[in-house]
Amino acid sequence: MLTTTMEKIAIVEEAEHLAEMILQSDLADQYREHYYKLYQHPVTAKKVRHFVQYKERYEEVQRFGRYHPDYSEVMKNIREVKREMDLDHNVSEFRKIENELQQLLDEISVMIGRSVSIGIKVPTGNPFFEGASSCGGGCGSGGGCSCSA
Repeated sequence: MLTTTMEKIAIVEEAEHLAEMILQSDLADQYREHYYKLYQHPVTAKKVRHFVQYKERYEEVQRFGRYHPDYSEVMKNIREVKREMDLDHNVSEFRKIENELQQLLDEISVMIGRSVSIGIKVPTGNPFFEGASSCGGGCGSGGGCSCSA
């Protein structure tokens, strides 16, 4: 029993060490830098706030669907506001770095899962990793997607 506990402690310590390495990486630094720019750059921050406001309105309208009196107006405006935000340089740079960091985390998750067993399902949400297991490697539902988990 003592060796099992010591093994678990060693695994947790290694995981903490890995997490610390990721947090200290250049990619994590770039992520934090770009995240900061989203909210500190006045024009970008205004676009993000504007989008969040419209998103709340959009969610309210979605409860009633086409029957809501402001449905057409809100649907048109949310697309325009989102497009304006998406075209902002700081937003696009943040999303690029965010995707790179997510890819790194997905790769690490798959490596850890495969080191235990090729049949381990690691929910990555990335089609690149599909085919790694019996259900495509990304469902993580234990067979809920009708795979052969």
